[in-house]
Amino acid sequence: MSHLINIFLEPAKVFGELKEKPTFVAPFLVLAAFTIASTLAYFLTVDPAWFSEHQVSQILAGNPDMTKEQVAQAQAFMPGARVSGYIGAGVAVVFFAIVYLVLGLYYLLAGKVTGNAAGYKHGLALATWSSMPMVIASLVIIGGVFTSSNQTPLESLQMLNVDPLLVQLPIGHDWSTLAKSFSLLNFWTWFLAALGWKTWFRTGWGQAVFVAVLPSLVIYGVMALVAIL
Repeated sequence: MSHLINIFLEPAKVFGELKEKPTFVAPFLVLAAFTIASTLAYFLTVDPAWFSEHQVSQILAGNPDMTKEQVAQAQAFMPGARVSGYIGAGVAVVFFAIVYLVLGLYYLLAGKVTGNAAGYKHGLALATWSSMPMVIASLVIIGGVFTSSNQTPLESLQMLNVDPLLVQLPIGHDWSTLAKSFSLLNFWTWFLAALGWKTWFRTGWGQAVFVAVLPSLVIYGVMALVAIL
């Protein structure tokens, strides 16, 4: 359990110990718990009537040519705020589980390519422990829920993302998706992943940073290309 605290205070020590006994269940459960808590805190608190109207405005922003009949038809199939919360919490946990499983495989393959023996458990450990700073993002959302109006969009409470922290782009803007998806906590998670790789395999920072950043570089690179094109 001390690792859950020391990953923020003495990450090199934590990764040094994880090299011999890689674990990943504890950090995943913590991340899942905070994700569920922040999701439910928002959707069980938000004004249901306002939330329904907000959903409609988002649809119209992306599809301005929709008729009133089409909007009404789409709205009929939209879940309410409470149901959206339960669905969103479950989907988020499953999504992150899949992401960590894929990242674990990525680190396994990266180890083979670079000549570093990294088992799948090591890959899962690196993926989950380096993601621990994302707990802060959930805490920020929870804090925002209880200090803001109950008619606030969820994306406006993600104050560590480029949008809304640095810019506020309208829905439908070419760069809106990327700006709303990119968290400044990414830099922390990249550092931890690179530190873990460097600690385990005694590589230089160059290789460690490249391995840590490459998956995100591909994802955000694709998003940037979509925005440009």
